[in-house]
Amino acid sequence: MAAVEVARQESGIVRVLQISDCHLFDDPEGRLLGVNTLDSFSAVVAAVKAQAYPADIVLLTGDISQDFSAGSYERFASVIRTLGKKVFFIPGNHDDGPLEYQIFERLGVSTARHVICGNWQFVLINSEVYSQAHGWVQRWDLDYLRGCALKNPQLCTCAVIHHLPCLVGSKWLDTQTLHNFDEFQAYARRIPSMRLVLSGHVHQEFDRIIGKTRYIASPSTSIQFMPGSDDFELDTRAPGWRTLTLGDDGTITTKVYRLKEGLYLPNFSARGY
Repeated sequence: MAAVEVARQESGIVRVLQISDCHLFDDPEGRLLGVNTLDSFSAVVAAVKAQAYPADIVLLTGDISQDFSAGSYERFASVIRTLGKKVFFIPGNHDDGPLEYQIFERLGVSTARHVICGNWQFVLINSEVYSQAHGWVQRWDLDYLRGCALKNPQLCTCAVIHHLPCLVGSKWLDTQTLHNFDEFQAYARRIPSMRLVLSGHVHQEFDRIIGKTRYIASPSTSIQFMPGSDDFELDTRAPGWRTLTLGDDGTITTKVYRLKEGLYLPNFSARGY
């Protein structure tokens, strides 16, 4: 599949809006551990619109759905379309990836896996292991990532993958990471233009440099996981999103924003989901 090219609004930089882990339901009243996820997701999109962030592209880093339903994807598309931006996605472990690729184009969400904007290229990698919490990236996807990078060696490369390809220091969550993250990192080290990996899944802020590559994950638009917890534990922090400004020289500036604290609090007695 040929790369999709998206025009940027300002020379020298690419602006990215990252949204992750919406966990929507077919039922608009569906709740995840007490949180109405359609309400929290809609509130995040409304806050982004009020912020008037001039994104060139929107990246949704997985777990759009909680119940694998077509209705959850239709609700997502109807809300995200109001941003008026080009939207790209990757499947998460709570998603039905084949269904997403089947219906999203008609809903206004691109199914492209290779996107070029300015001096950056984004390669969207599927780490979904159907109906399992952990992730795994297949060798052909790693070869696709490297092939895209080698085809355009003048461009900075960003890999977009749901499961963060490294550990976060939380014992329970690190059992659900990308199980072959060492293989992913080995590929990344052999790609001279690799600058950035964007992920979801961990429902918390994460920002670490490994070798020459920066690994970043973003908070969820629904529930948040407590960083550094040995067992499943929810955080009190509010739903959030991330913006990134990517320079032509490979520089990365990023910031996380959240809704007002105290909104969309989950059931803190939960021991899993």
